[in-house]
Amino acid sequence: MQPQNQYDTGAIQKLDSAHYMHPFTDHHALAERGARVMVRGDGIYLWDSDGNQILDGMSGLWCVNIGYGRTSMSDAVYKQMQQLPFYNSFFNTTNVPAVQLAALLVEVSSSQFNHVFFTGSGSEANDTIVRMVRRYWELKGEGERHVIISRQNAYHGSTIAGASLGGMAGMHAQGGPMVPGIVHIGQPSYLEGGRGMSEDEFGLVAAGWLEERIGELGPHNVAAFIGEPVQGAGGVIIPPATYWPEIQRICDKYGILLIADEVICGFGRLGAWFGSELMGIKPDLIAFAKGVTSGYIPLGGVLVGDRVFDVLAGQGGDFNHGFTYSGHPVACAAALENIRIILDEQLVQQVAHDTGPYLKQQFGALIDHPLVGYADSCGFVAGLNLVRRKAAIVHDCEHFGSEQPAGMVCRGYMFDNGVIMRAVGERMIIAPPLVMTRAQIDEMVGRIRAALDDTLAELHKRGWM
Repeated sequence: MQPQNQYDTGAIQKLDSAHYMHPFTDHHALAERGARVMVRGDGIYLWDSDGNQILDGMSGLWCVNIGYGRTSMSDAVYKQMQQLPFYNSFFNTTNVPAVQLAALLVEVSSSQFNHVFFTGSGSEANDTIVRMVRRYWELKGEGERHVIISRQNAYHGSTIAGASLGGMAGMHAQGGPMVPGIVHIGQPSYLEGGRGMSEDEFGLVAAGWLEERIGELGPHNVAAFIGEPVQGAGGVIIPPATYWPEIQRICDKYGILLIADEVICGFGRLGAWFGSELMGIKPDLIAFAKGVTSGYIPLGGVLVGDRVFDVLAGQGGDFNHGFTYSGHPVACAAALENIRIILDEQLVQQVAHDTGPYLKQQFGALIDHPLVGYADSCGFVAGLNLVRRKAAIVHDCEHFGSEQPAGMVCRGYMFDNGVIMRAVGERMIIAPPLVMTRAQIDEMVGRIRAALDDTLAELHKRGWM
C-alpha cells in the first residue's frame, strides 16, 4: 500500500543542500537536482517523499539482508535501550548482548574462529585488522613483516587505513599519502584480463600475481593478503573457481596471514554464512559489518582466528586498540535478533539452493538484450555489462567511450522504472535483500529489462550506438 504523501520534498531538499554533506558526492551537482528523499521501507520496497515505490535491488548498501520493516528488530532495540542503552567494554567490563553475539558469531563461522573484536563499521574493522596483523608479527619477533598486499579496484573502507588497503584510484588521488607498507596486485576480473584463456586458466594466472609480488618484496617482509571473496563496490567481480584455492596455497606456502573482507559477502549474501566458506578458504581474520544487523544499527567487527588470537593474547599484554562503541549493547541486541531471523527463516539455505540459482537463471537471461554483453551472479550479487556492440566472444564486445557514461544513463532509467541498480562504469550491479521471493525476482528482472529498453532508446537518440 502506497503511503499518503506527507512531506514537502522541496523544503527537505533545500535543507539537505544547505547542511548535509553526503558520502562520495559532487555536492554542486546534487544541489542542482536535489536529493531523492527516502521515507519508508517495507520488505524489499522503499518509498520516497513523493510517494514513489522503488524496488531496492541494492539492499540499501549491500546490507538490508532481512528486508525493511521488521518489527521484531525494533522491539529488540527498544527493549535493550530501556534496560542498558550503553556501557563501554573498557575497564574490564562487558555486557550481555555483546557476549551472546560473540558466542553466536563463533557458532556460525568456521572452526578456526573463537574470538570476536567489535567495531562500529567495516572501515573500523579493516583499520583494526591492520593493527592486529602488524602487532602479531611484532610479537612473533618478525616486525619487518609489515607489508599487506591487497588488490586494485578493491574496496576496504574510506578511512585512511581502509582507503589505503583498498585499490580505488579515485580515493588514492585525494587526501595526500596513504598508509605506507600497503601494495596492490591486479583484480581477478576475467573480462578485464582473461582474453585467450579459459576462466579456470585465468584464475590461476591472477592468483599467481600474489606470488610474483611476494617474490618482489621478499617473503620476510610480507605480513598478509586481504581480499573480498567477491569484490563488491569494484563492480561485483566474481573470481574464477580456481582463484581462491590458489591464493590459499600461496599464503600457506609463505606463511603469510590471509584476510577475508566479508563486509559485503557475509551473513548469507553468497549463499553461505561467509563467502570464504563458499570459496573453500580458511582465513585467519574476517572483517564483517553490514549484514550482521541488516543495516538496522551500525555494527562491525573482526572474527579473529586462533592463530592470531593466541599470539595477541598470550604474548602481548594489552592490545592498545578499541572504540567507545566496541560491543555496543543496543547494536549487539539488533544483531542477535537479525541472526535469529536469518536462522529461523533459513535465508542462507534459501539463497544457496532456491532463490540464488533462480536469480542466476533469470538475471542471466538478460544476455539476450542488445545492450548486455555479459551477465553473471553469485548468490545474491549479480552484474551485467553494457556494451555498444555485442560479439560472440565476450572480450570482443565494443565498449562505450570515456565521454559516454552509459551506466549513469541506465541508472537513471532504473530509478524511473522503480528499481535501484548501481552503476560502476559500464557495469550495472545488484545485491537484493535475501528475503526476495521468486515472484519478486521476476518483478525485479522485468523492471530491469524495461529500464534497459529505455536506456537503449536514449543511447540511440544520443548517437552513442
